Amino acid sequence: MTVLEAHYDQALHDEIRTLAKARNAVILAHNYERPEIQDVADFVGDSLGLSREAARTDADVIVFCGVHFMAETAAILSPRKTVLLPDMAAGCSLASTINAEQLREWKASYPGAVVVSYVNTTAAVKAESDYCCTSGNAVEVIESIPPETTILFCPDMFLGAHVKRVTGRENIVVWMGECHVHAGIDPEHIELMRERHPGAEFTSVLDAVSSGAVSSRRLQVLSTEGMIRRPAQSEADEFIVATEIGILHRLRRENPGKVFHAANDRASCAYMKVTTLPKVLRSLEHMEHRITVPADVAAKAKRAIDRMVAIGGSQPKPQLSPAPDPAVDPGE
Repeated sequence: MTVLEAHYDQALHDEIRTLAKARNAVILAHNYERPEIQDVADFVGDSLGLSREAARTDADVIVFCGVHFMAETAAILSPRKTVLLPDMAAGCSLASTINAEQLREWKASYPGAVVVSYVNTTAAVKAESDYCCTSGNAVEVIESIPPETTILFCPDMFLGAHVKRVTGRENIVVWMGECHVHAGIDPEHIELMRERHPGAEFTSVLDAVSSGAVSSRRLQVLSTEGMIRRPAQSEADEFIVATEIGILHRLRRENPGKVFHAANDRASCAYMKVTTLPKVLRSLEHMEHRITVPADVAAKAKRAIDRMVAIGGSQPKPQLSPAPDPAVDPGE
């Protein structure tokens, strides 16, 4: 069983919660963050759920424990709030595969096309897009667009290939970008784990399964939040999870009677893991690092983000209370 590296410090945890209350701050954490970061957060969720929470919060300060593009999205949706990113090194390998200039050049080659950008993109790329989407609502976004319209989908080639197959739309052109973590979860890893755990239900990344490279036996193709919900809906007691390993902490915490295995123990995003409890505390103490987006870019990007938020998807999960014993990762 994958054991997630955790650096719990109850005193530091309590200090962060006290300071967050004093600052009227909400702490948002992505499902892939370190276990102790998820546990100190007010809300844990996927990009869409956290975007919605950023838009609705009454807090004066949003501490975004995720990566840079997520904090940008929060700043766009809450322009009057102070949005903080605890570590500016929290980038994204997928978002870096396309920039605004490249997207403009691509659009020029397909006059009249509609651009659908995965939420893992910079604000500047979102500003050049017609829609944003997440893995949870990508198909719904595509299906909301007239079938005769050419669609440029970027930057995730795995998600793009999946929605193209599922919708049957041949007029979807896909940008060849990838997340280094998900690209490293290949059919060989998956089948090896399934041999080791033959009774386990398998919740999978999109590309290998949708393309037929992996058997559909005991298979669920789900978004990140779909993976979170599935164990409570399933009669299975054991699961193989093919995504970034940070999600295992929340799965085990919310389903203590079930067992979860990573399809690949090395599927860890270094960018998500740069955020630590000391950095969250420093962020609140010094109100750093503030994320802002130029007004003209934000106005254009917001149109695409608003469409994403409006079409399908999932809600963030409030932090459980009371918190578990911080010395143990539940389910281990």
